[in-house]
Amino acid sequence: MKELILNADDFGLTRGVNEGIIRAHREGILTSATLMANGAAFDDAVERALANPSLGVGCHLVIVGGFSVAPPEEIPTLAGRDGRLPASLATLVGKVSAGSIRARDIERELLAQIEKIRRAGIDPTHLDTHKHAHAHPGVLEAVGRVARQTGITRLRKPMENLRDSWRSVRGNGGGVSKQLAAAAALRALAPRFRALVRKYGLITPDHFLGLAATGHLGPAALCRLIDTLTEGRTEIMVHPGLCNADLAETGSRLQAQRQLELEGLLAAEVKGAVARHGVRLISYRELGERRLP
Repeated sequence: MKELILNADDFGLTRGVNEGIIRAHREGILTSATLMANGAAFDDAVERALANPSLGVGCHLVIVGGFSVAPPEEIPTLAGRDGRLPASLATLVGKVSAGSIRARDIERELLAQIEKIRRAGIDPTHLDTHKHAHAHPGVLEAVGRVARQTGITRLRKPMENLRDSWRSVRGNGGGVSKQLAAAAALRALAPRFRALVRKYGLITPDHFLGLAATGHLGPAALCRLIDTLTEGRTEIMVHPGLCNADLAETGSRLQAQRQLELEGLLAAEVKGAVARHGVRLISYRELGERRLP
């Protein structure tokens, strides 16, 4: 059987992103979203999530960009005195690799984010990370320990098949070479990722798509991805939302692209592709106790 999770990242970033995510769930094929505990529109996202219980909501753990949830004095190697987190993934990974960011500080921040979401009345279905930080072994060790401690054992596997990556972006023109390179870099981390997933008893989907095509998943590209689905459980990562002034102020590189991806999730031809291929739409709630092979 082909089962598909469509997960929207960045829930809580802005009210417009939140509105797009909920519309994609109510009117389209979106089944899941991951919530940013440090997002500017966190409270609005929580209100919308509680009003739409059929949407699976996980935790989009953020240790790159923005400000910490934990008091900065409790995580001094991760956040500055003002609470600012490392500005880039490269900075984070470099410092983790060098040992200048302590694992316990990462764990404290991750726990603070999960606890904030739970206090708001949401039981997270799963974990993923902003910029796929958990693909890197030093970060995944911390995520694994936090997953054990919190009992949230479902996790995104952010490695996609490079052949499918290429198929998903063909015809999109320029602007995808960087994302293809990112997909290849993450794929190289797969053996260590699998080992750590087993070590911590975590559960992931079988397949992952959407990294190389980030920002390009309009109707045609989503149809191509659905055409490539194989047996098992697949997650497609998407970034729907409304493009407005609030979004521009975040500095996110995805602006009008979020509107395009919203259109893809609502499109009749995409719904038709799901039906034509007999794909069952699920969220991380339905992932079950199957371990990564």
